[in-house]
Amino acid sequence: MNESDARCAVLVRAYETAPPAQTDGRWSEDDRAWATQAALQREGEQASAAAFIARRARLAAGRLGSRDHGARRALRALTWRPWIGWALALAAFVAGVATDAIGPARRINVLAPPLLALLAWNLLVYVALLARASARLARAGAPGPGPLARQIARAAGALAPGRRIERLTPLLAGFARDWTVAGAALTAARVARMLHAAAAALAAGALSGMYVRGLALEYRAGWESTFLDAAAVHAILSVVLGPAAAISGIGLPDAAGLAAIRSSVSPGENAARWIHLYALTVTLFVLAPRALLALGHFLRERRLARRFPLALDDGYFQALARAQHGVAAAIRILPYSYRPGARAALGLNALMLRVFGPKSEVSVAPTVAFGEEDALDPALIPGATVALVAALFPLTATPERENHGVFIDAVAARLPPATPFALLIDESAFRQRFGQPGGAGAARRDERRAAWQRMLAASGRVAVFVDLEAQDYTDAARALRAAIDKAPAGAAQD
Repeated sequence: MNESDARCAVLVRAYETAPPAQTDGRWSEDDRAWATQAALQREGEQASAAAFIARRARLAAGRLGSRDHGARRALRALTWRPWIGWALALAAFVAGVATDAIGPARRINVLAPPLLALLAWNLLVYVALLARASARLARAGAPGPGPLARQIARAAGALAPGRRIERLTPLLAGFARDWTVAGAALTAARVARMLHAAAAALAAGALSGMYVRGLALEYRAGWESTFLDAAAVHAILSVVLGPAAAISGIGLPDAAGLAAIRSSVSPGENAARWIHLYALTVTLFVLAPRALLALGHFLRERRLARRFPLALDDGYFQALARAQHGVAAAIRILPYSYRPGARAALGLNALMLRVFGPKSEVSVAPTVAFGEEDALDPALIPGATVALVAALFPLTATPERENHGVFIDAVAARLPPATPFALLIDESAFRQRFGQPGGAGAARRDERRAAWQRMLAASGRVAVFVDLEAQDYTDAARALRAAIDKAPAGAAQD
């Protein structure tokens, strides 16, 4: 799956897990089924899950774009703009050419030319890069990108500014945030490549400008210092320019030669050899390392763009993979202090068929009685990987952290790794007791929903409210997909 396919997949996931009110009819269950069937016809059941999901994402994004201008604009806005890198490198080169890398008044102080600041800055950068690498190896976490890196990423389309996200619809804002997270590694490689290339271009521009000026003007070299004598200057220059002198064969003057070009006693000497030595030093310690770093990040960038590391292990993508291969989805329902009636049980099956496809296999465990959550029978929890484990509660129950919350935590702690875990709240008995939604009944229902949401907020879990005896499960199916996608594994949240 390449970068473009992954971006389409994240966009389509945002539409297919959003409440119907957010899609406003632009993407329906029929569209979802069409995208799956069309991708199956083109890729077949034998294709890899990544290839199938990529094909489906391209088809679905094409249909979405023809209906929703916002989706098309969001895809385009978050598409990387390669020209930003070339423009940054060109600007850096021009800035380097415009910089007087030798010094004012056509004189160069061999102890402190402007090029020395360029060398010092790059040395600090190398130290910072080593520190980041050491922190990453030590699992201490690397610092986040700096302000300059974030601005470059936004200009190039990899990040959406927070204020722009806030102006988007909730659906597209969620897509922008999800894509920013999914593409973080690729964005980091691109920004690093651009910055290293710009640093190399700045150095190349400074050297080019220096030599162009040297063709038309004569520069003189000397030195001056309040505290250093010729011997100390020779020792310093041997360290700074020694590698360049050894490679080029251009000799450094000895202490006596340096004493002869001291500014207080001499107008200096022709600066050609000093220009050559500093140019070669900058090439060795700035141009070459930065170019190699840029090349390394470019290779990583190209690999990530061609084989984008989009995680396909969440509930949403796993459901698509099962649909591709026609694998039955096993769903385990764990009721707490509630036993669904015959109509509610049929509703459970209908809901899971909408979410997981026609081969869904729903099993309802024996009810766990109120107060028995501390002695949860391990046999209730499936030992093998299943498509979903869902705890089922009635809305008529007043949620209590020491009972309902303990039951939820106990189930989550016993789930096999990466098993999707959801919380279903059945509203059918509540509706029968307080009447159809509207008026006082709606107010009571909303109060009870809010109580459940407050109880679950501390653990970061989301409840899916559904009337299991209703005839339409469209909203509940979308809400359940969203809950599975955003909270894929019960145990992983603890």
